[in-house]
Amino acid sequence: MMGVRALQKEKTRRSLVEAAFSQLSAERSFASLSLREVAREAGIAPTSFYRHFRDVDELGLTMVDESGLMLRQLMRQARQRIAKGGSVIRTSVSTFMEFIGNNPNAFRLLLRERSGTSAAFRAAVAREIQHFIAELADYLEIENHMPRAFTEAQAEAMVTIVFSAGAEALDVGVEQRRQLEERLVLQLRMISKGAYYWYRREQEKMSHHSE
Repeated sequence: MMGVRALQKEKTRRSLVEAAFSQLSAERSFASLSLREVAREAGIAPTSFYRHFRDVDELGLTMVDESGLMLRQLMRQARQRIAKGGSVIRTSVSTFMEFIGNNPNAFRLLLRERSGTSAAFRAAVAREIQHFIAELADYLEIENHMPRAFTEAQAEAMVTIVFSAGAEALDVGVEQRRQLEERLVLQLRMISKGAYYWYRREQEKMSHHSE
C-alpha cells in the first residue's frame, strides 16, 4: 500500500497532468503552455513542479502515453462489446468518436505532436500508434484467420483513415460528426472487404502454382 505522502504526491502529479490537458484547445498547443500556468491551474507553487516532473517535456510525454493508453483501453472494451454481438466496424467507430467527443484535447495532443518539432514527442506518438496498429492486427489475425503480413497492412490502413477522420471530427457539429462516422464505417468496410478478397486471390494463385 502507498503511504500518505506517496498518495499525496500521486494526487498532485495527476492534478498537473489534468491541468495541462485542460489548457489545450483548438487554438492552443502543448508548446505554448508555460510551467507557471500549469502549476497555478493545479494549485501548486511553480517550484514544486520539479518534484513531479523533470521539465515540461516530461509532463508532455506522460500526457502522450496516457492519451494513447486511454484510447487503446477504450478500443479493447469495444472489442469486448463486439464479442457479445454487434458490428465490429460500427462499434469500433462509435467508440472512437466517443473518445474524441469526451477527450478532444487528448486526441489533439496525439495529432499535433505526431508531426511536431520535438523528436522525442514524435517518437512517443509513433510508438502509441504502433501499439494501436499491433493490437488491431492481433485481433484481425485471430478473427479473420489471415497471416500477420496481411493483417498488419490492413490494420495500418485502417488506423491511418481513422486518425484522419478523427482530425476532421474535432471541430464539427453533431450532424457533421454523424456523417463523418457513416463515411468512416463505409471506408473501413471497403478496406476490410478488399483485404479479404486480396488474400483469397493470393491463396488461389499459390494453389494454382503448386498444382
